[in-house]
Amino acid sequence: MNARSLINQLNPQQKEALLHTDGPLLILAGAGSGKTRVITYKYAYLLKEKNLPSSSIFAVTFTNKAADEMKSRICSILGCELNHTWIGTFHSQCNRILRSEIKALGYSTDFVIYDESDQHSLIRHILKELNIYEALYKGVATRISNLKASLISPEEFISSGDSYGFDEKLAKVYMRYQDELKRCNALDFDDLIMLTVRLFQEREDLLKKYQERFQYILVDEFQDTNYSQYMLVKMLASGHRQLSVVGDDDQSIYRFRGAEVRNITRLEKDFPDLKIIKLEQNYRCTQNILDVSGAVIAENKSRKQKRLWTDRGRGDKVCFYWLPNEEDEAKYIARTIREIYLKGKYTYRDIAILYRINMQSRAIEEALRKERIPYRVVGGIGFYERAEVKDILAYLRIIQNPHDNVSLRRIINTPPRGIGAATINKIEHVSKKEGISLYDAISDICSKKSSSPTVVERLRDFIELIERLSSIRTQPVSEVIKEIVELTGYAESLSEERIQNIAELMASAEGAELGEFLDRVSLITRLDDSVEGDRVSLMTFHTAKGLEFSVVFITGLEEGLLPYFKAFESDEELEEERRLFYVGMTRAKDHLYLTGAKKRRVFSKLQDQEPSRFLFSIPKNCCRWVEKAICKHYQEATPKEKPRKAASPAFKVPYKTGCRVRHPKWGVGVVRDCYGEGEDLKVAVNFPGVGVKRLAVKFAHLERV
Repeated sequence: MNARSLINQLNPQQKEALLHTDGPLLILAGAGSGKTRVITYKYAYLLKEKNLPSSSIFAVTFTNKAADEMKSRICSILGCELNHTWIGTFHSQCNRILRSEIKALGYSTDFVIYDESDQHSLIRHILKELNIYEALYKGVATRISNLKASLISPEEFISSGDSYGFDEKLAKVYMRYQDELKRCNALDFDDLIMLTVRLFQEREDLLKKYQERFQYILVDEFQDTNYSQYMLVKMLASGHRQLSVVGDDDQSIYRFRGAEVRNITRLEKDFPDLKIIKLEQNYRCTQNILDVSGAVIAENKSRKQKRLWTDRGRGDKVCFYWLPNEEDEAKYIARTIREIYLKGKYTYRDIAILYRINMQSRAIEEALRKERIPYRVVGGIGFYERAEVKDILAYLRIIQNPHDNVSLRRIINTPPRGIGAATINKIEHVSKKEGISLYDAISDICSKKSSSPTVVERLRDFIELIERLSSIRTQPVSEVIKEIVELTGYAESLSEERIQNIAELMASAEGAELGEFLDRVSLITRLDDSVEGDRVSLMTFHTAKGLEFSVVFITGLEEGLLPYFKAFESDEELEEERRLFYVGMTRAKDHLYLTGAKKRRVFSKLQDQEPSRFLFSIPKNCCRWVEKAICKHYQEATPKEKPRKAASPAFKVPYKTGCRVRHPKWGVGVVRDCYGEGEDLKVAVNFPGVGVKRLAVKFAHLERV
């Protein structure tokens, strides 16, 4: 395909973004506006018209799946195979750099990469060792991840005082965690980026080398970058300043992972000559869906203004159903899906059900099963997280790097070989005392006569097993896996399903070299989960990012669920919740159903629910409001097609969030929330020195200040 053909397939704004190749560029791409087309066409344009070699373009996506799709699209456009490309995720790109350069930081190039479960396993071990409550491991892992995303090392954290929310116990765990990683010659996901940035900070010659290698930089989903990722992009682009980033601040939903939507502002500050192009034509949704989602997201104050439009027509109105309880909500969704499917226009795979938290899926799954509707929960336990798969991978990693303590702990007695807790404790003690890996500690114990002959014999058998497996590490990985299973007898007590999973692992390793295979597996995340088969997809809003469906159901539109109750005290958190809702709505191409329940069991407690505050923003002419009468059996329910008063878009909120009011007893306070209507109108007010009070307006005698 020649340049003219490329250009003719784009709208005017996309064309402008394609042709701008001199200087930094920010493409603000609204949902469904064809950003993937722009970024792939731009890559092809740089190759064909600017004669850049593929090895000189550093292109970053956020999932391996997106990277593979990008390569495939570019090859299709150019009509040829691409070789020596740098197209991948931040983590895979940094892994590639570190495999060549990490010796400069004191690591060996055969380092292993710990995934989330490996990270959790190591942190739990450290917490136990330091006599800290072990159940805190997930929170500790999140804090450490956020510190690394902000490029804060253990030493900087310890010397920071209160600058980064210093916590003495966390500091000890973080320091111990990093020491243990280095001892094992292991990196976690956050290290891949943090250490690459550190490499470029400490070695100006290496930074210059990669600045010269990468003549152009492309970044997709820029709104989801964290600080360390932003710094990596900035450092690589600071030399030639040839940079194009694509993103949408309205779809920034990974704040809990350290993503910073303000990186867009940083970009404008660090690159004053930055050109901004907005893509506002939507190719996915109908206009009613765009108007509803646009009206909701417009309530966010800190955003770049965009107004999406489409030539697909208005389409059906968005439907909002307010039901008696979560069981009726689930039954309504299942029955509606059945009716949609029987009409023949859509298959089950065209339909998705989205929710804020995973526990909402229980009632929905039960209702779908009763209607015999096939479904899958996306983002659950992935293939590579299954116990039998993790065990085999641990053996492979020990073969690759015998000093990987996390993997060794996992397999030393798996399957059982008579190495009990007392022996493992002794190995741990020697390892800590001598400052050596567990593998070396086992060798040390075997060389001394102080241990029980039986224990020594079992440990020697284990060492001999690993050495035998290590001797065939250059063979195809599928053959190595086969040897592991046969020598250990691992599969003897497994079910047929679990044996089949090992067979699938062998098939996925066909033709791969050990190091390459372990890297590929380690860099897979839940975001790479694919939607396959003719089944309805159930998932959280976070998992739905980047996907699209003809029909979308958004459930649990209630205060406390969406927005989630933990977001009530922060405007930033509330804006993120609104972005989550926006992302969910813009997954729908043709039909969007919104549902909520008057009663719901939340954390084992049945409670009354109020409609979500986000519903107040929805234009009345774009939405059909239906309330189901409360009844014993769903089939007997009769819809009353009238606007739901409590959620009516025409309702005026008398006290806006942020306004000041005076109470006769507690003085002046700031309104945090206002909900309900008429006699039931309630307001939440934060009074200094008193706290948040929830008041019935008709009794509170509030006065505006």
